[in-house]
Amino acid sequence: MKIHSISESVYSALKSAILDGTLPPGERLIVTDIAGRYEISQAPVREALERLKMEGLIVGQPNKGSVVSNITAKEIRDLFVLRELIEAYAVRSSMASLTDADFSALLRVLDGMGEAVRERDNLKILEQDMAFHGYLYRKCDNGAILELWNQMKTKMMRFMAISNRYHSTDNLVEWHLRLIDALKSNDPELAEREFIEHMHAYKIIPME
Repeated sequence: MKIHSISESVYSALKSAILDGTLPPGERLIVTDIAGRYEISQAPVREALERLKMEGLIVGQPNKGSVVSNITAKEIRDLFVLRELIEAYAVRSSMASLTDADFSALLRVLDGMGEAVRERDNLKILEQDMAFHGYLYRKCDNGAILELWNQMKTKMMRFMAISNRYHSTDNLVEWHLRLIDALKSNDPELAEREFIEHMHAYKIIPME
């Protein structure tokens, strides 16, 4: 197996463990330990850790090396405020240009989401959720808004992973079908309300 493929597997496993809390904030990630656990060389482990560091899931600390980054209640509140603002813009700006092909693409994302829910694959659920909403950020054709989304989506995944411990994802696909109906309504105010209601329905319980 190629180093990149091994690195991808390690990256996915560590990311999933961070998102579901198996690796809590402050947990040290020691290259030699991880390499030994997976019976692989250190190179793909280092590559995987660099990707996680770029996404803000881990940070480097003096005398500790790589550790899982912390999250705070204020970060959660700040990000949800920002997401409400930019997602409302993305929804309003993209609605008029959405075609049948776009709606078919969104439904394919929901197919993947439904499969992930049935398999209880929490990482895939989050990835499909972000893919659905990210589609509108790309479609709104505003580079600055898309850049903000790309910067915040991994943190959103982490916070939503915490939220999903308290809220069932069984109806997640149905919620997103409602969002598609709202996008088809040609009523920007209705669509904006539906998206904001959806965000609040799965909003993370604040931590102090």
